[in-house]
Amino acid sequence: MSLKTTINKDNLPKHLAIIMDGNGRWAKQKGMLRAFGHENGTKSVRMTVETCAKLGIENLTLYAFSTENWNRPKLEVDTLMKLLIASLKKELQTLQDNNIKLNMIGNIERLPASAKKELLAVMEKTKNNSRMTLTLALSYGSREEIVSAVRNICDKVKNNIISIDGVDESIINQHLYTQNLPDVDLLIRTSGEHRISNFLLWQIAYAELYFTDVLWPDFKEEDLYAAIVSYQKRERRFGKTSEQIK
Repeated sequence: MSLKTTINKDNLPKHLAIIMDGNGRWAKQKGMLRAFGHENGTKSVRMTVETCAKLGIENLTLYAFSTENWNRPKLEVDTLMKLLIASLKKELQTLQDNNIKLNMIGNIERLPASAKKELLAVMEKTKNNSRMTLTLALSYGSREEIVSAVRNICDKVKNNIISIDGVDESIINQHLYTQNLPDVDLLIRTSGEHRISNFLLWQIAYAELYFTDVLWPDFKEEDLYAAIVSYQKRERRFGKTSEQIK
């Protein structure tokens, strides 16, 4: 029996975030170049996006390329950017067919002009879709995001746009890349690593964390269902006692 049948549709995470890890190791195990792993990882992306939309998850954020990833070998970075462009072109119709809006967080100015152009074009074409928001974290680093927010807030305080006493969590949220997204409810990381890797540090304050040994290209529907079922079995207290939330 599929785990899908045990999922409670009334208790889905409103915001699911995934660190898609293990492409390189998957390729190495097969004696192939890392690029082969990244290419096969796109199949898991497509499955995850379509499955989340069908389940009714409203927000899905995928960690596609970090600020630290720019330090990888140039050939791998170039391959990833080419793969990004090809995937955007290929999957536009899938996004439209499933009524999915594409969003992006990160430093878009660091992306190659061709990748930036394609990304903005797909975002524009899907902007009115409303079934699910798919956010790609590209050239993204949470610390950089927080530093940028602090700088913007300081500038507004300096220019008397907001008062220092008016700076609270909501003000900080308004200056993050994710200002239009709810906090993360469930964070999944594949490949057996147990790190956050500078991903949505502010937004996962009360997220449930789920780690699996499955490498990203091997991540299938049942693996996604397993993570959601695990999430639904947990008691989310947000600092309160069990008695208080019953």
